[in-house]
Amino acid sequence: MVGDELLEKETRMNFSELGLDPLVLKAVEAAGYSDPTPVQAQAVPAALTGADLLVSAQTGSGKTAAFMLPSLCRLVEPAAAKGYGPRILVLTPTRELALQVEKAAGIYGRELRKLRTACLVGGAPYGPQLKQLSQPVDVVVATPGRLMDHMERGKIDFDRLEVLVLDEADRMLDMGFVDDIKAIVAKTPATRQTMMFSATLDGVVGRLARELTRDAQRIEVTRSEDPEAKIEQKLHFFDDPSHKMRLLDALVRDASLNQAIVFTATKAGAEDLSEELRDRGFLAEALHGDMPQHKRNRTLDRVRSGRTQFLVATDVAARGIDVAGISHVINYDAPRQAEDYVHRIGRTGRAGRSGVAVTLVSFRDHQLVRNIERYTGHTLAVTTIPGLEPTARPSRPRPEGGKSWGDKPGYKGKRPGGSGDWKAKSGGWKEGSRGKPWADKPGYKAGGDKPHPAAAAGLQPAHKPQANDKPRRAERFW
Repeated sequence: MVGDELLEKETRMNFSELGLDPLVLKAVEAAGYSDPTPVQAQAVPAALTGADLLVSAQTGSGKTAAFMLPSLCRLVEPAAAKGYGPRILVLTPTRELALQVEKAAGIYGRELRKLRTACLVGGAPYGPQLKQLSQPVDVVVATPGRLMDHMERGKIDFDRLEVLVLDEADRMLDMGFVDDIKAIVAKTPATRQTMMFSATLDGVVGRLARELTRDAQRIEVTRSEDPEAKIEQKLHFFDDPSHKMRLLDALVRDASLNQAIVFTATKAGAEDLSEELRDRGFLAEALHGDMPQHKRNRTLDRVRSGRTQFLVATDVAARGIDVAGISHVINYDAPRQAEDYVHRIGRTGRAGRSGVAVTLVSFRDHQLVRNIERYTGHTLAVTTIPGLEPTARPSRPRPEGGKSWGDKPGYKGKRPGGSGDWKAKSGGWKEGSRGKPWADKPGYKAGGDKPHPAAAAGLQPAHKPQANDKPRRAERFW
């Protein structure tokens, strides 16, 4: 109860109570913000003390302001060292998130005198970036790969660096940036303040955090129930790719849909699906990592202006895209990681609006659904569209004492449920025989030919086994 009261008190705090410099506070109030989110209420005062921070917070929690506001307060005073390098460096996993963070720095630092920012991301021309770095810059927001390019060219130094922020650290590690991050950090002053923000602080992220920080203060902000309650989460099962496409066609014709992001697993899938939607008469465009930055910016501008209704994207769009008009998120290809699911659906229900998140899965994805539900703490509502109900049902039970998938409403038909059913299908196999090695099959002789398993049923195999054939398992023939 005491913890709940403290959390409630924190959420009722005003930005004026956090200890921000008056110039930064004035910019925050001019932007229309008055009450900090829980992560801001905890992280801002801690960061103002100069301590290293490890912060676990989800997407949409306001973490950009949590590290940017206290960092900008340092810029009120002149730099302690001379040079052109940044005083604040923020590393992000994607270009979109980097552009969003740089934009936030401009908003929160608008009252600071001669604030200069630079965004260093791949897919963008080097010329404008080099021009930004040719004069003193206060804030640099960068993706690790492009920043390494500038470092290797000798175009940036960190002699003046005071604050290092790793935003979405878990995602950067997933994308393979760990070596780049270590190389960048090795070039920064040991006296820097380091803040790491991540959805999780365990595993690889935790080990990296221990390497990069000193006596870091750990802040873990539980997921707020209110924002999640505004996102209606649905689950649709499909039988095959044709059924999956018919489901998508029905979903995108929903009258309540304003704009949607449709997530795919691959870049080629995003291109193909966007083309398919255009062929069906919808305003759709693709967004993925192979696109040059100017094209990605142009695509996002069309989405924000409402000229594009459907953005078909890979997970590059799951973080860093803030479009208030997105009413639906459709996971055409289910995410492989539960954390990615949270980031994907966080693209809707923003700015106090409600949203709908729909995930299409096959019956083989029951474990993935289980992981998502365990991670989010919510059960995904299994729904059907009249006339598009799945005709099969999964054979494995739902986890931890829950109902089996077959008990969910809307399922028709029946699928063989276990090895006993193989007896009827295979012409005489005994219960439990599926998957046994050749040595356990009827008719097998050690050192001799390895007969087709159907020989026991009096059937002639299409392939006559040879003496040098490798042992094979029965299920390969069915």
